[in-house]
Amino acid sequence: MNEQSLHEGVQKRSGHVDAGDAGYSKSLKSRHVNMIAIGGAIGTGLFLGAGGRLADAGPSLFIAYAVCGVFAFLVVRALGELVLYRPSSGAFVSYAREFLGEKGAYTAGWMYFLNWATTGIADITAVATYTHYWGMFSDIPQWLIALIALAVVLTVNLISVKIFGELEFWFAIVKVGALVVFMCIGIFLLVTQHPVDGAHPGPALITDNGGVFPNGLLPMLLIIQGVVFAYASVELVGVAAGETQNPEKIMPKAINSIMWRVGLFYVGSVVLLSMLLPWNKYSSAESPFVTVLSNIGIPAAGGVMNLVVLTAAMSSLNSGLYSTGRILRSMAMSGSAPKFTRVMSRSQVPYGGILLTSGICVLGVGLNFVVPADAFEIVLNFAAIGILSTWGMIMVCHLLFWRKTQKGELTRPGYRLPGSPWTELVTLAFLASVLVLMYADGGAGRTTVLCLPLIVGALVGGWFGIRGRVGRTTTQNTSNTSTGAGA
Repeated sequence: MNEQSLHEGVQKRSGHVDAGDAGYSKSLKSRHVNMIAIGGAIGTGLFLGAGGRLADAGPSLFIAYAVCGVFAFLVVRALGELVLYRPSSGAFVSYAREFLGEKGAYTAGWMYFLNWATTGIADITAVATYTHYWGMFSDIPQWLIALIALAVVLTVNLISVKIFGELEFWFAIVKVGALVVFMCIGIFLLVTQHPVDGAHPGPALITDNGGVFPNGLLPMLLIIQGVVFAYASVELVGVAAGETQNPEKIMPKAINSIMWRVGLFYVGSVVLLSMLLPWNKYSSAESPFVTVLSNIGIPAAGGVMNLVVLTAAMSSLNSGLYSTGRILRSMAMSGSAPKFTRVMSRSQVPYGGILLTSGICVLGVGLNFVVPADAFEIVLNFAAIGILSTWGMIMVCHLLFWRKTQKGELTRPGYRLPGSPWTELVTLAFLASVLVLMYADGGAGRTTVLCLPLIVGALVGGWFGIRGRVGRTTTQNTSNTSTGAGA
């Protein structure tokens, strides 16, 4: 079946066709999509961030991971239903266009760009920081390492989507492999009662050190904002659906697997860490896995885990360039992103959008040059705002989709988000509460929330600047689609 026939089939089923979906190869295989789903759910938030969060909230961190994991799963499940209704490389931007109009697509796209542009800066900052762990790199400036990391990942993304998929596949293998090995070691220590830092592991290390909530309930609530960031990029699996064959078979399996992986790797790891050492032995200065392994005398534990964390950061950067390239092309086809972001290479890669995101990341290289100590914290909170808005937009789109199905205008696929419309409403309420927690936490989080009016103002100003072009481009694309269908 040729590309035009596929587009006509989608149009008959959904009543909507997105010009930005044309021109992509379908090179991502089932194993790529499955590992992209894993990679999106496991990142530096677990490998590095869990240490500081354990020190703040104690064993109750596992509850925060479980709660946020449930909502992350609901978001990606809602996106999965939309994907099976109409696969699109524009993902939620394309769905926002269908259910909210061009203003909705514009808002969703640029907030997602804010998310990944700032996350990309955080990622290259992290790569530079982790590389300095090894003495041989200590004399190389942080900004130079950041620039090299960006250049490597950019090159991979520009070659072809298949190369991106392969790299992400192996990044995920490294992350999952490291977690499995650690959990096997941890379970062995529990079963054999091998002392760790002079104490015998077991549930007593939780009960004898203040219980699950050693510092009360409030610290657990306040760390939820950081835990949400740990799940950022679970939505990437929806973007990848536009470049894979048979998404109706691949996507449900990939999405459903996220839930048990969250339970096993996040919740399981934190419970295990809490039973291997008292919660107050962990710190934000070191990966909690390194803390445990160093205390049982495993040589080079720090170096090995540092390599894993470095891999997680590179994986995140790789995913960010991939997804924003596709999202920006979908927006450019309607006129709400610069024209050059719609161009495709001979290998069917939307290199314009990838280069734009990379350009913003270069600013991150500059940030590493000017304030290397503060670069990570500055951008992290703005990325959190982007994540919350993206997840919120997915749930709003699904809610509007559900309403249309209730009226008989559209048909839901067999793979569905359970509990509509209450699931969407509860998730949106949760996302709003995270904003409240960011403000309540003070510091950088409060500053970020207070910057929201500036972000809204920039979006409104940008819309008035491009709305005429959006109208012309949309009319032109509709005309071209009608002509193609009539042919």
